[in-house]
Amino acid sequence: MEEELLRQVKKLYSTWFGSYWSPYLVMALAGILSAVYFGITHTVWAVTGEFTRFGGHILEFIGVDVSDWAYFDLVHMNGTTWTRTDGWIVWGMFIGALITILLSSNFKIRMPRQKRRYVQGFAGGIIAGFGARLALGCNLAAFFTGVPQFSLHSWIFIVATGAGTFLGARLVNTRWWKGKPVLKMGGTVSFLKTGKNRQPLLGGMLGLAYIALIVYFYATGRTMLGTAALFGAAFGILIERGQICFTSAFRDLWISGRATMTKAIAVGMAVSSAATLIVILVYGLDPITKIAAPSTFIGGLLFGLGIVMAGGCETGMMYRLMEGQVVFLPVFIGNIIGATALAYAWDHMGIFNLLVKSGSPINLITVMGPAGALIITLLVLGGGFAVAAYWQKNYRFGVGFKKGDATHVR
Repeated sequence: MEEELLRQVKKLYSTWFGSYWSPYLVMALAGILSAVYFGITHTVWAVTGEFTRFGGHILEFIGVDVSDWAYFDLVHMNGTTWTRTDGWIVWGMFIGALITILLSSNFKIRMPRQKRRYVQGFAGGIIAGFGARLALGCNLAAFFTGVPQFSLHSWIFIVATGAGTFLGARLVNTRWWKGKPVLKMGGTVSFLKTGKNRQPLLGGMLGLAYIALIVYFYATGRTMLGTAALFGAAFGILIERGQICFTSAFRDLWISGRATMTKAIAVGMAVSSAATLIVILVYGLDPITKIAAPSTFIGGLLFGLGIVMAGGCETGMMYRLMEGQVVFLPVFIGNIIGATALAYAWDHMGIFNLLVKSGSPINLITVMGPAGALIITLLVLGGGFAVAAYWQKNYRFGVGFKKGDATHVR
């Protein structure tokens, strides 16, 4: 009996952590969780806003006076990253991803073969961070959680991001970007004593410690921080287990024709749109609507270009960094720098007056009612899913790929 129970536990563990999860399931779950999180906290799953605040805190630490920066008033830089729900969403994502990586024994320090990748990732991070904050959101707040809020700016951002990733795919395929190939001597295999794998133990210990922290937040009356820490970890676990990266959703279309991630994200947004509308109607909440302006398109264009240059969007960067991929550390730093640079340029360099002031917040619920907003959103997402499926079936790029051959792409 005990042996059978142990065998079932091992089988369950292998199912959860022995392989990655279906991106369709992951994105559907993320869509439901983001709707529930909105219902509880009245805010959305997002990351780059906190990157901007974190950059502001760093400036304050080194003696820079940011009290008159209008953008920091816009994003409400109150308290510290440890006392804000948005802060614990971000750090919870890092920790949640790291827990599952350790439980899966997937942590390994990985260095890029080409040193230029550090510079490219850093530059891409800066451009992506600047573009995301110019558009008032990244692949989450202006994309995955923006669409279910029925904010028009999200659709402008998506179109612009698609165009930006197309330009980025062209750029990273140039010989100038790739550089000379790095050749390493092969033919031999070195055998090392690996010893007992302690990663699952460390992952379990980290998980228990994080659960204790969440319990502490609730026990001390800081329920919103506990909720943010809980949902942040859940989002981190999902993006890591599903290997969710919005960069690949676009980039893979342009480079290989693969559309699995594109279709999964469309499914997730459809589920989230329906769930979010229910939350809005049942609890009488106002959807979060951002300004639709020239800044939205330009920001999306820069964001799309930047994430391809960096090799990953904000969510992809987070779990890959936790996997030990060192190249994403400069991407993370670049994101913070780019977001902070936009905060300065917002009023000090006239960005707001030039690109934002002429816009206005437009919500589809206000324009066409709840039913109309949901129907048009689902129709557009369904159309996008169909186009992605058609593209995957009929378009291939590269040596050995033939139009109409779908046997090599899942």
